[in-house]
Amino acid sequence: MSKKKVVLAYSGGLDTSVAIRWLMDKGYEVICYMADVGQGADTKDARDRAFKIGAKKCFVGDLKKKFVTDYVFPAIKAGALYQGKYNLATALSRPIIADAMVEVAKKEKADFVAHGCTGKGNDQVRFEVTFHVKAPGIKVFAPVREWELKTREDEIDYAAKKGIPINQTKKKLYSIDHNLWGISVEGGPLEDPWLEPLDNTYVSVVPPEKAPSKPEYVSVSFKKGVPVAVNGKTMDPVELIMKLNKIGAKHSLGRIDMIEDRLVGIKSRELYEAPASAILYEAHTALEELALDRETRRFKKGVSDCYSELVYYGLWFTPLKVALDAFVDVTQERVTGEVRIKMYKGKASVASRKSPFSRYSKKLATYGEGDVFDQSLAKGFIDIWAMPYK
Repeated sequence: MSKKKVVLAYSGGLDTSVAIRWLMDKGYEVICYMADVGQGADTKDARDRAFKIGAKKCFVGDLKKKFVTDYVFPAIKAGALYQGKYNLATALSRPIIADAMVEVAKKEKADFVAHGCTGKGNDQVRFEVTFHVKAPGIKVFAPVREWELKTREDEIDYAAKKGIPINQTKKKLYSIDHNLWGISVEGGPLEDPWLEPLDNTYVSVVPPEKAPSKPEYVSVSFKKGVPVAVNGKTMDPVELIMKLNKIGAKHSLGRIDMIEDRLVGIKSRELYEAPASAILYEAHTALEELALDRETRRFKKGVSDCYSELVYYGLWFTPLKVALDAFVDVTQERVTGEVRIKMYKGKASVASRKSPFSRYSKKLATYGEGDVFDQSLAKGFIDIWAMPYK
């Protein structure tokens, strides 16, 4: 009788490396799926490790461009920032990975899919909701929720006992998730909210004290809400994000330390690095201020909050998400133009902006020569505006 197959979301990290062996010990044939969403890791090394542990197959999918165009850019257009801070880098990567895993499971005729998420986190929801939506009835394994290994130290001991090659040590127990859109760091000493993160906690962004002492300017061009060029040069979506990440990291942009409201109801202390995001959200907001009317901008703020929560809660493939995308796309029809961002020691600020669809009128706004605003109309306007409150 042949073994039942399970497709495992494999990152090459501690949890999923241990999960390969744990699933094998339970009698399953393990097929690993690695998604390249720009984490910059050596997928060949991780793939070799999977085979050394005992995986039957290991697929690697290059999802970088699809991740940026179909997930990151819609989030930028929506203005989605969870709790007004987090750019959802990890949350956005889960549905695309889970969707790709379902396709592999169908091709390999696998009975199960599995992930390495904990029972306390958000990612378990993001993976499993996508599994259930894309492949109703598929069975899901969540080894970290089920096994007897209670701590990361236990997992390291298990790996040593079973001869599993890993890179983690008990001296640095941070949990790090890395993709093209951002890096998240949690766990270990960071579990004390009073403790200031050490500089070596951050992966790519320099501390403000070590950033250049002179500001630098970068120009970003948008077409219908989508970034298309940097400093006047049209770029491939992946290249554009990588370019801005490099520039922003040098100036200490995109470092976030926050207490986050997890979906399961607990609070967690999270560190994020997202330099390109810091630049693009600042620039996109500035362009919307110029091109959108007041009531659309006001209403869109509520949509942005709802959108960020849908992404965070793992509800990417849902009817409401489709409906919100339709609204957002209409608002972005005229969000076209160029914004110059000034970068200096951890802050990205708008220096200038222009758009062919600008609603700004100097003739109406000026207090100098050329003013065409009829100030005599103000009295009647104020009387009517105040009338309900008299």
